[in-house]
Amino acid sequence: MIEFELICGLETHVELLTQTKIFCGCSTAFGSQPNTHCCPVCLGLPGSLPRLNRQAVEYAILAGLALHCEISPLSHMDRKNYCYPDLPKAYQISQFDVPLCHDGWVTLSNGRTIRIRRIHLEEDAGKLIHQDGRTLIDYNRCGVPLIEIVTEPDFRTVEEAREYLELLQTTMRYLGISDCKMQEGSLRSDVNVSLRPVGSEALGVRTEIKNMNSFSYMEKAIRFEQERQAGLLRQGLPVEQETLRFLPEEGRTEPMRSKEDAHDYRFFPEPDLCQIPVSDELVERLRRTLPELPQAKQNRYQQELGLSEEEARLLTRYRKIACYFEEVATEIQSPKYAVNCILGQIFRRLKTEDDKERAEIPVPPAELAGLIGLLEDGKIRIDLLKSTLETMLDTQKSWKDLLRPEDLAGISSEQLEALCWQAIADSPKAVNDYHNGKEKALKAILGLVMRGCRGKADPIEAEALLRKLL
Repeated sequence: MIEFELICGLETHVELLTQTKIFCGCSTAFGSQPNTHCCPVCLGLPGSLPRLNRQAVEYAILAGLALHCEISPLSHMDRKNYCYPDLPKAYQISQFDVPLCHDGWVTLSNGRTIRIRRIHLEEDAGKLIHQDGRTLIDYNRCGVPLIEIVTEPDFRTVEEAREYLELLQTTMRYLGISDCKMQEGSLRSDVNVSLRPVGSEALGVRTEIKNMNSFSYMEKAIRFEQERQAGLLRQGLPVEQETLRFLPEEGRTEPMRSKEDAHDYRFFPEPDLCQIPVSDELVERLRRTLPELPQAKQNRYQQELGLSEEEARLLTRYRKIACYFEEVATEIQSPKYAVNCILGQIFRRLKTEDDKERAEIPVPPAELAGLIGLLEDGKIRIDLLKSTLETMLDTQKSWKDLLRPEDLAGISSEQLEALCWQAIADSPKAVNDYHNGKEKALKAILGLVMRGCRGKADPIEAEALLRKLL
């Protein structure tokens, strides 16, 4: 049976976090009443003229620099002509032959390089709402500035496509140029999928799956389309070039329309806007503002702080979490304690992606560092640290207000032995089970000891003493 190789490329639309739209002064705020952030420019009324938003241009350049792109010294906007209700002008102002950024790249964790063909500026379209057999149109989103990041067809697995898109989301958030909330449509991808026989260099006929706004949906859509195309090719049937939508409730794609090519849009330079000159001085000024990006930060955490790849990946996925971690780590001896507190107790309370992105942690970094410092100085044990941190998260109180002087005084060998004898006396069934060969019973007795000393004892020392006494 013929084996086929997946060939996949992504075209990712990222809404920019400007206060106003790309060609007018209307607000870009999400969630307002329909058609309340509109004006003659974004509605395309006769006689209205666009004016390019400078911040949108600078945000696009920042994205290009972060993705190792070349920046075009002179580019321009173009008209992309199509007649559809979501754009009242019957054309979209975009970029065609001279994008603002081009020829970039990113490297995946497996070492493979994904080439970035281009990053161009354009305006978003309005939103169509289909209900009760009618189609309603909300033009609030019409004219919101976008960048479209187009890769070469370099992905060979679904996992590579997902890793790239997650990295793109994190990078844009680090730059502060987009919130990349997929549920709100500010990050969405069109996925181009084709297959070719393993060992072949020729590209197959591709289909495009539109508007993927979920990582899991994108994975499912690519897998379905991969299997669908393989089934056609094995039967000797052609794959049609077409645009598809993914139906998540059914787990399949369905055709929307035949796939357009560039000539179908009749691109030509936008006559109402000037060219976009980008000086070397502007590029260098923006380059100096780049933060440490997530991949570089992750590598530093692994190499300098000794974190595992998974620990570093989870911490760097959210910029505010990474900043919180670093503030704690600089004040303690072992960053691993901070990692355990953040990825354990704190992450359990930050349940959603939005919660982690906002990182509203009620315990200030200095307070967590102070608590961990007590552990490192041998004044408290890990159980007491955990229980105290839980109370700090619940009450927003300092550890200084929660720990008593006797909590920090440690425990003598005589006190520990007395607690062990008391726990043995209070656990006749567990003692009997232990004597009958049930090792787990010892943990129940040890738990009583640790609760009795409020975590001040060394659990290894306490367990050894229990074994001796039993």
